[in-house]
Amino acid sequence: MSKSPLIEAPLVIGAQLDARAAHPELADRVAVRSREQTWSYRDFRDESVRVAHCLRERLGRVDDSRPGHVAMIMENHPDLLALYAGCGYAGLTLFGVNTGLRGDTLAGVLNQSRSRLLVVDEQFWPEVEQIRDRLEHIPPENLLVRRSGDGAGSGDDWARALDEVAQPGTSLDTPAVDVDPEDNLMVIYTSGTTGLPKGINNNHLKLLLIGMRVSAQLDLDRDAVGYACMPLFHSNALFLGFQPAFQVGGSIAMRERFSASRFVPDVLRYGVTYWNYVGEPVHYILGAIEKEYGGDEAKILAEVAGHPDNRLRYAVGNGAAPPDIDRFIRWLGLEDMFELYGSTEAAISTFRRKSDPRGSVGEVTDESVRILAEDGRECAPAELDADGKLLNYAEAVGEICRVAGDTALFQGYFDNADANSQKYRQGVYHSGDLGHILVRDGCRFLYFDGRTDDWIRKDGENFSAAQVARILQEHEDVVLAAAYGVPCPVSDEWVMAALKLRSGVRFDPQAFFDFCEEQVAHGGMDRKWFPDFIRVVEEFEYTQTQKVLVRNLKRVHFDPRRLEGEPVYWRRRSDTSYRAFDPEAFASLREEFERSERVELLDR
Repeated sequence: MSKSPLIEAPLVIGAQLDARAAHPELADRVAVRSREQTWSYRDFRDESVRVAHCLRERLGRVDDSRPGHVAMIMENHPDLLALYAGCGYAGLTLFGVNTGLRGDTLAGVLNQSRSRLLVVDEQFWPEVEQIRDRLEHIPPENLLVRRSGDGAGSGDDWARALDEVAQPGTSLDTPAVDVDPEDNLMVIYTSGTTGLPKGINNNHLKLLLIGMRVSAQLDLDRDAVGYACMPLFHSNALFLGFQPAFQVGGSIAMRERFSASRFVPDVLRYGVTYWNYVGEPVHYILGAIEKEYGGDEAKILAEVAGHPDNRLRYAVGNGAAPPDIDRFIRWLGLEDMFELYGSTEAAISTFRRKSDPRGSVGEVTDESVRILAEDGRECAPAELDADGKLLNYAEAVGEICRVAGDTALFQGYFDNADANSQKYRQGVYHSGDLGHILVRDGCRFLYFDGRTDDWIRKDGENFSAAQVARILQEHEDVVLAAAYGVPCPVSDEWVMAALKLRSGVRFDPQAFFDFCEEQVAHGGMDRKWFPDFIRVVEEFEYTQTQKVLVRNLKRVHFDPRRLEGEPVYWRRRSDTSYRAFDPEAFASLREEFERSERVELLDR
């Protein structure tokens, strides 16, 4: 094992990168790789400084009325990391905008961020062009397009803007800007229960400390090679992929977006040693491997796990089913797979190791972390039967909270006092997640049980159920819609929607599917929000304040035994229409849950 050199530098990204670029053991080592492009730490530093000067020149004076805010709509490539570190050098704040945002939501996020410059990948330029007249803070000359194809689009060219500062490969002095570890470096968006996505503040210190902690958990050294195929505008890839590699002087290999079929070739090509994931991609990779080798496990073990170029040893993330974890470790030849619990806010986190109870997301070592019922009482520990089934669900499952006078690494939401007061109130940090605690040998192990009613988590991303429902209610035949998360056999949740239709209207599966596709293509719907199940109801149940009782909808989910004849429709990922979900389909799906050891999610 190659130990990582000791880096003594202020805890800000720029100073840390400077120290690595000047270190005799690290300066010429690979820091970033993407396809045929390779940057050493010295290259990474020089390009980031070039970006920093460009940003400062474009933004001009920075003060309270002219904030140093920069937005990006970019897939994974080295230029994204240079923009990230460049903002760090320049004392600016980077806003990582989800590439799936469209229309009013995209305009709203950019305006709320008060960004005065936007760098956008060429393929997303048409979405920006549609809303450019609604942008309140970004002048036309600061709409900068990172070109990768034929140069289409009317925005100014990002590469040309950089060349106005210096040619690539030039080593410039760092900007004369004082940067403090507590300065906000990046705002990462998650979704709120209402309104626009919420931006979470992340200062230099938080990002570096997370890199330190994760690299220590994985016992990484300077030979570590991470693999970033999850989007770097999200915390999963930034916290668990890039920052740990950067911390130890290792390298990060990148792919623009996730590809199940390219995963193994990339791992072998780049010598990847660890990978950050969210649940469903684990399942897709296993499916791609199974398809390629015809399910022949002996061949898989020989040609994947036993391949001479396979250096993959660890995976770290959340949402994978226990059987998928077992197969992934075996088929890829891993030493361990660290299933964890955490969020971008970083107020609560756990790491699961192989010796921890099956299905848990790790031991809770922070005594302030508790499971609270709706009335604020602490929930009882879990009681299991001989088969591991939870016997006291109602008493044990509650919201995962942190009862303390501080919020740990959570630094609040950007410019959103209401969200802050809702998240941390009366000395309690509310995660919005459900869970339970199993006590074993004096240790408390956390189990994740889904989102509270206002949230859905799919493909490792949290988003607002209310936003999904509002879009579905734009259909001319829908009077009222409710969206909610329901059990999924491989990870996280599926999206289910209950619809109350206009009197006399029959549900048309094909027409509603086409409507959703139209909302994805030209409306405000992200592909992840596309409902997997549709339930047609005569009427909803309501609270005393006339809110839909979503908990009751979640409780019966898509189980035909509980729905008393109400029609349910569903789709698989490759389907082109909704189809009836009958008892036979449920029985087949139930077998999938049994194979994934998640059938208890259906029976609660």
